[in-house]
Amino acid sequence: MIKKYLLLLTIFLSGCSAGVPDGIKPVSDFEVNRYFGKWYEIARLDHSFERGLSNITAEYSLREDGNLRVLNRGYNIKKKKWQDAEGKAKFTGPSDIGSLKVSFFGPFYGGYNIIELDQQNYQYVMIAGNDRSYFWILSRTPKLDPAVQKRLINKARSLKFPVEKLIYVNHDLAKQ
Repeated sequence: MIKKYLLLLTIFLSGCSAGVPDGIKPVSDFEVNRYFGKWYEIARLDHSFERGLSNITAEYSLREDGNLRVLNRGYNIKKKKWQDAEGKAKFTGPSDIGSLKVSFFGPFYGGYNIIELDQQNYQYVMIAGNDRSYFWILSRTPKLDPAVQKRLINKARSLKFPVEKLIYVNHDLAKQ
């Protein structure tokens, strides 16, 4: 019985890994202080924890322990109310590489890999999880320049993300 439990636990934890998808490299020369603040979710792949939400934002700040605070917020369309989820993020290596692990559920972490970033102005970012089923495009504004958005989606397609399944987030309640 214990062996079966340990096997199931190992399989479960391997699904909560904080790795980088094969063939993808996180950005270098990352400056976390420039990353702090509010980001608007522009597009994502579907996951149960965001299903039914619109107007999704993520806000990053420094925690007292030196790690990052992550506050995700979205409007639940069916319940007609805002929902918040607070998590923490830690670098998986040097802090100038955009590879982190994020947890919203106790000791379980998932990958948060910055694979494209407007390194001049920090106005848009493309993020991958630990595999190609986790993907987001974020912007400092509720709408991203269409040419930038198209370029990011083309890059995601070239990296073998299923871009035909992207969900584009409505920000009709956003205040800039």
